Amino acid sequence: MAVLQATGVSREYVEAGQTLTILKALDFSVLPGQRLAIVGSSGSGKSTLLNILGGLDRPDTGEVHLLGDALYSVSESRRCRIRNEKLGFVYQFHHLLHEFSALENVAMPLLIRGTAVAQAREAAAELLEQVGLSHRTRHKPGQLSGGERQRVAIARALVTRPACVLMDEPTGNLDRHTAEEVQSYLNHLNQTLGIAFVVVTHDLQLASRMDQAFLLEEGRLVPRSVV
Repeated sequence: MAVLQATGVSREYVEAGQTLTILKALDFSVLPGQRLAIVGSSGSGKSTLLNILGGLDRPDTGEVHLLGDALYSVSESRRCRIRNEKLGFVYQFHHLLHEFSALENVAMPLLIRGTAVAQAREAAAELLEQVGLSHRTRHKPGQLSGGERQRVAIARALVTRPACVLMDEPTGNLDRHTAEEVQSYLNHLNQTLGIAFVVVTHDLQLASRMDQAFLLEEGRLVPRSVV
C-alpha cells in the first residue's frame, strides 16, 4: 500500500489575465520507506506539488491519499490532524522558534499532539542524538550553525515518526560540505526509521542519493536518471 498517493492532481493559476497550468493531472505514489526526488527549473511547480501532497494547497482537480485518508475530502481540522500525525515537513529555511532550545523545538510537534512533556523531551533527545546534536540540546537556534539548525529541523520533522517527510530544498541554504553532512544524516535516518522521503531540490547530488528521481516539466513528472 502506498504511503502517499496523488491521483489526477491539477493546478492552475491566473496571472495578468492568463491561465497558467502548473500541474497536469498528475498521478504520483510513494511507498513505505521510499526516497524520491523531484527536480525541475524554478517556477516549474515543484513547491506547488509539495504543498498539495502535504495538504497545504488544494488542487483544482484530483485527490491526495495519505495512508488511506483523502486529504481534500475531509474538514480543515481533520486535515490538520492528519498532517500532524502522519507527515513531517522540512524547508530550505529551518523555521525554528528562536526563543526555544533545540530540544524544545524538536519536542514541539509532540507537545502540540498532547504527548506528556517527559515523553516528548525523551523522544526529542533521541532524535537529536541521531543527527549528531546530543551535545547541543540546550542551545537556541541563534547559537547553532546553519547546518546544525537544519539538522534540528529534520529531527523535529521526524520526532512524531511520520509515514512520510516532505522536504523543500533542505540543503539549498547550505555550503557543499555542510549539505553533504546533512545528506548523510538523512540517509541514515531513512534506513534507521524506514520513513519515506519526498525531496524537492536543485541539488543533483542530493537527488542522486534518492531511490528514484523525477523531472517536473510542463506540468508532468518524467522519470529521470541523476547518476
